[in-house]
Amino acid sequence: MGKIIFYEDRNFSGRCFECGSDCADLTCHLSRCRSIRVESGGFMIYEKPNYCGSQFYLRRGEYPDFQQWTGEDESVCSCRLVPTPGSFNMRLYERIEFGGEVMDLVDDCPSVMDRFHINDIFSCNVTDGHWLFYEHPDYRGRMYLIRPGEYKRFSEWGGRTARVGSIRRIMDH
Repeated sequence: MGKIIFYEDRNFSGRCFECGSDCADLTCHLSRCRSIRVESGGFMIYEKPNYCGSQFYLRRGEYPDFQQWTGEDESVCSCRLVPTPGSFNMRLYERIEFGGEVMDLVDDCPSVMDRFHINDIFSCNVTDGHWLFYEHPDYRGRMYLIRPGEYKRFSEWGGRTARVGSIRRIMDH
């Protein structure tokens, strides 16, 4: 169970909208979002409606100036509650549609290149857990939420390219 509160202005002021689950379009409730408070759980927030655009993972805490925290002047238009399961299991593939070499992952991977000797992940199948793909090693760069399911190509998780530098399990909130 989670609870996130979006505020129109910095420092938790102005109109607010409280949410405890997925919300495909926050603009129905607020004209903009300048600060966020996560009271429980963890949430993936998105730059555009319908879970599109840049993504950021927020765990319990206060974010009084969202633009300063992200380093970008992007808006927040949708969010997704991220549940925390007990186990993690993912199968990675070097080609689209589950082709090529198969790599299994059950824990964090700070460097895909060091562990698997490849730079690109073209498809994956997640059987357990929620994960974050990062564009660069050591959990840096653009991030993408990977939920249980099949991803036949990188565009299905929102990736602009197949480059995945590191992978992290979403474990705690």
